[in-house]
Amino acid sequence: MANLKEVRTRIASVSSTQQITSAMRMVSAAKFRRAQNAIIGMRPYASQLSEIVADIDASGDVLTPYHAKRPLRNVLLVVITSNKGLCGAFNSNVIKQAQLRIDHFRDVLPADGSLRVLSIGKKSSELLARQKDLTLTVRDEILDAPLFDTIAGMADSIMTEFVTKQIDYVEVVYNQFKNSLTQVLSTEQWLPVEGGKRKAESEKQEANNDYIYEPSKETIVRSMVPLTLRSTFYRMLLDSLAAEHGARMTAMQKATDNATELLKELRLSYNKARQSAITNEIIEIVSGSEALKG
Repeated sequence: MANLKEVRTRIASVSSTQQITSAMRMVSAAKFRRAQNAIIGMRPYASQLSEIVADIDASGDVLTPYHAKRPLRNVLLVVITSNKGLCGAFNSNVIKQAQLRIDHFRDVLPADGSLRVLSIGKKSSELLARQKDLTLTVRDEILDAPLFDTIAGMADSIMTEFVTKQIDYVEVVYNQFKNSLTQVLSTEQWLPVEGGKRKAESEKQEANNDYIYEPSKETIVRSMVPLTLRSTFYRMLLDSLAAEHGARMTAMQKATDNATELLKELRLSYNKARQSAITNEIIEIVSGSEALKG
């Protein structure tokens, strides 16, 4: 059995760790609430905007430059992780999926094709930077202040490259927020935009979608598709932020609970060692007393 000094040292160490993880859990909980409110407020807007564009272009007869499907030659893979760790498997899951997609594109791209990776988050940037044959762009600073204007500007630059045929395909790998305990690993095609053609559920629905457009239908679709792309990109980033803080809050809660259980075991071990030491001292005293009587 460990001596009293060793057990006291471990108790002090675990207690200090418990205080740190508990404080980090509270900080993550505050950040999580803000991030959760942001994504909950953003989702209905992004979803409704996408539905409006789909309703307007239900026939799929209006195509914008962002709908252009070209042979895969120049691919951009966007990887969204976090700048900090201590959030369980949040980052490792994204990085593993990103590596699978990188390997896939390397196999399917032609010899004169190119694969570029845009990394948002220090955890993915640090690992991907080790691959010398990978064209990597790093934008970790965006996570420090995720403002819509900044993210929309980055989305616009990617959209411009797509329209000018510098990029043929854009895919995003990130964690989608579900709740504080669950993050859904997602891989989404961002460009080109999937055609808006949808099958009507009934003839009545088709009749209800007989709109009068002012200005023209083409003008509306061409102006709303870029707006939809910007909001979708922003939504994916907010999803990742909310999922990150939820994962970190959960990880710190588990760490705090584990430290609490370990403290109980250590205190029990300490009490047993202390009781054993006291018992030994009593036995020595009694033995000495008996020896003196004899």
